[in-house]
Amino acid sequence: MANERESSNYTIYENGDLGEIHIADEVVAVIAGIAATETSGVAAMAGSPGNLQKEIISRLGMQVLSKGVNIEIEDGKVKVSVSVVIEYGFSIPEVTAAIQERVSSEIETMTGLKVTAVNVSVVDVNLENE
Repeated sequence: MANERESSNYTIYENGDLGEIHIADEVVAVIAGIAATETSGVAAMAGSPGNLQKEIISRLGMQVLSKGVNIEIEDGKVKVSVSVVIEYGFSIPEVTAAIQERVSSEIETMTGLKVTAVNVSVVDVNLENE
């Protein structure tokens, strides 16, 4: 998973005369995080258990766009796990399905990588607006 190893680069395109295009795994995680947070009904991303560094940075007020996102990339295929906080009053099945669709679509469109799974964990409900 991206959060448990050093950053890796993945070759997504080779053009003999022009060279190669590489994408860092953190870039894929940021794309997933932005796509998830832009989904209606998502209050925030939730920190991943065991990822103290991102949690500390977040608490210091700096935005971590890949917070709550774990990725696995192998042979050009991506498995994504996101942890989210849902706004009170929204349908969890509808919001999580929208997250899955949006994250998958954005990663595939922006990187050309094939998304094989988007796992969503709802870890809290935001009651602030109540």
